[in-house]
This record gives sequence, C-alpha cells and structure tokens, in this order.
Amino acid sequence: MSSYMKTNKIPFPAPARTHARKEPLPWHRPKEAEDDPEAWARVQTIMESQTYLQADEDVDFLDSYNTRGVRLQIDYLKPELQLERQGIKHTIVVFGSTRIKEPQAIARKHQGLKKALAAHPHNKTLKKQVAVSAGLLKKSHYYETARELGRLVGAGGKGPDDNRLTLITGGGPGIMEAANRGAFDINAISAGLNITLPHEQFPNPYISPDLCFRFHYFAIRKLHFLLRAKALVAFPGGFGTIDELFEALTLVQTRKIKPLPVILVGEEYWRQAINVDFLADEGVIDLEDRELFWYAENAEEIWQSILQWYEQSELSLFTGRNTKK
Repeated sequence: MSSYMKTNKIPFPAPARTHARKEPLPWHRPKEAEDDPEAWARVQTIMESQTYLQADEDVDFLDSYNTRGVRLQIDYLKPELQLERQGIKHTIVVFGSTRIKEPQAIARKHQGLKKALAAHPHNKTLKKQVAVSAGLLKKSHYYETARELGRLVGAGGKGPDDNRLTLITGGGPGIMEAANRGAFDINAISAGLNITLPHEQFPNPYISPDLCFRFHYFAIRKLHFLLRAKALVAFPGGFGTIDELFEALTLVQTRKIKPLPVILVGEEYWRQAINVDFLADEGVIDLEDRELFWYAENAEEIWQSILQWYEQSELSLFTGRNTKK
C-alpha cells in the first residue's frame, strides 16, 4: 500500500441525505402566485383527480373488472408469504356449521323460543324454530368434540411451539370457533381463513392474530385450504361445509391432489345428508370412491385415524417425508 493511502484520507463529498436537500428541486413548490394567481387552485384540482392517484392507492381501479387478475394474485400471495414466515408446512383443515355453538348458547336460544311458543302456541313459525333449535341442541356436543380435536392437533409433533402442523379453519363461529379454541386452550397457534361477504362478519376470537386472513375470492380461499392440507375433518354442516368436502373429494378422486385423510364426524348426520352408497349403487361413482373418506364420532378417533393413515402410507404427518427405511 502506498504511503499516501496510509497517511491521507481520500477527499470526497459528504453522502447525500435520503429525504432532504439543501436546495429544493423545481417541483417541490407550486408555481408562484405572482406569475399566475390561479395556478395553485388548478394544481389542487389536478391532485384531487382520481387519475392522479397512484395505482396501488386507487381502490376503484383495483376493484375494477380489468384488474381482477392482479387481485387474484395478491389474494393468494399475502397469506402465502405470512404462512411461510410462520414456518407452517402442513395443516389439518376443520369445517363445520357456524350454527353449532356452545351447548349453553344454543340452550339459551332454545329456552327463549320455547317461552315465545308458550305465549303463542298456534304460531307455526315458532313451532318450526323450536324444533330446529332442539336439533341444534342435540348436535351441540360436536362443539366440544371440535375443541378437543383442536387441542390434539395443537399438541401434535413437538408440542404447541411446533408450527410445522397447524390447525386451520374457515375462521367463523360454531364448529370452526371450537377447533381454533382448542388450540388456543394450550397456547398453540391456529389459522382462520375468512371471506369478504356483503354482510358484516367477525372472525372468531381464538384464531392467532397473525394467522387470520380475509379473502376476496372463494377460489383462492379454497386453494389455501388444500395447499398444505394433510387431512380434512368435516363436522355436521350446511352448504359451505358440503361445498368444501366435495371439492376435496373430487380433487382426490381425480388425483389432482395426493390422497389425504377425509373424516366425516357424526355418521348418523352424514348418512342422511349425503347418501354416497346410493351414488355408488347408481354407478355415478365407483365403489372405490366410497373409500375416500370414513366416519368418526370423537376427537380421539379422528386424531388416531389420521395418525394411522399416515403410518400405513409410510409418510410422516409432520414432515411429509417417506418414513420407510
């Protein structure tokens, strides 16, 4: 090294400041009023125009027909990046009715309807509502079943701090709340995938705050349900539950996705709701398609059957790797 470099500093100007200048640039100030008294009013009009909005700040533009492709991309990408950041590799998906709530909540409503019917004994609408609430009360034990399943999933692997296998629900009340609540009970994380609807809705309070997502498109929401799914557990439910169930069964039937455990909780309910044996007898599905799912009644049955399925498949539920040596 030369003696100059050892003993002398190389002269150079001080680094420019990121957000400040000694002298403002010409566009830092509007046109002088002395040159055109009406210039500032016109500038304000221009800046208030929607065309002046930056594209990613223009909500009307982003919500337009022509930007649907962009919306689909970001609807997928935002949760995907967060799930990656949280280290979530695999999920157990739980669906079920939003109307099957805690037994005490359904009992309160049922008693209120019975009192109303007692005051108006000939009201046919009230009679029907009492019968329906009685049916929901009978099914309310599934809330505790889903809650216990949430605990089992949350405690799986190396315990609550192991994020590789995480419970995920639709984020709503009822059965989905119960499953998230079970994970919450033991301080395990769990996720919820909500959807934007025309009427106001709230996520259930037991989802991990950093793992509650709200989607614009049902299609992208469905993609995220199955992208990491290692099992699908369907409790008694209505259109939404049945929609997700048949989506998964169709994808497995056609091998569009790899086979995975699909468990229907409550055989009595599901045999009345969906007569799969009839479909097989009619020849519209194959007999082997009847074997794409099975029934279970309690949380331990659900969890153990998932573990056994993976053991028989020689795959790890927690890593997805082949366990055969």
